[in-house]
Amino acid sequence: MSEEPDMAKNSHIYNPAKFVALEPVLRAAQRIGALSDAPVDQIITHALWFARAIPDTARRVVDLGSGAGVPGLIVAFERPELDLVLVDRRSGRTDSLTRSVLALGLAEHVEVKCSEIGDLTRDLKFYKQFDAAISRGLGPPLQTLRLSRDLVRTGGVIIISEPPPTTQSRWNPDEVADLGLSTPKRLGAVALFHVKHSD
Repeated sequence: MSEEPDMAKNSHIYNPAKFVALEPVLRAAQRIGALSDAPVDQIITHALWFARAIPDTARRVVDLGSGAGVPGLIVAFERPELDLVLVDRRSGRTDSLTRSVLALGLAEHVEVKCSEIGDLTRDLKFYKQFDAAISRGLGPPLQTLRLSRDLVRTGGVIIISEPPPTTQSRWNPDEVADLGLSTPKRLGAVALFHVKHSD
């Protein structure tokens, strides 16, 4: 997997003041067990890899398995020009996430959807309708790629959270190619795949 050194160099530079309104939301999610107990600044820093990996030309992005809204809410703050759909199958999580979106004043460009991801891939309102799909910890890697691929148009991108760079790549090049995706490029904490074609 290739690496992007320039992005790695700038990975931890962000303006904490931009995310002040978001911090109580993330801490509340931690209190109810919807989010890990990692320091909030680390959660934001990690999620910013997604925001920075999304191409400037993208307009519509889906966050799969959004849970407490990570990385989707951070992306919404960092990239306000994007229209996001935050998807989770648990109604308790999406109800809480909807309240957060409203409280943060993001409702004009952030939608919350309670659904199984497989159901979205069979819905023409969502099938191949996104410029990018983002996810962290969604499930088996190849299944995550397949579901994401079915929601992203040809020429779009899939961005998935990656384990520490010291671990061996989990992506089989032949399996990735069979899905019509490019070899992944590692951008700090995420892997980026280009959707070249689909079945």
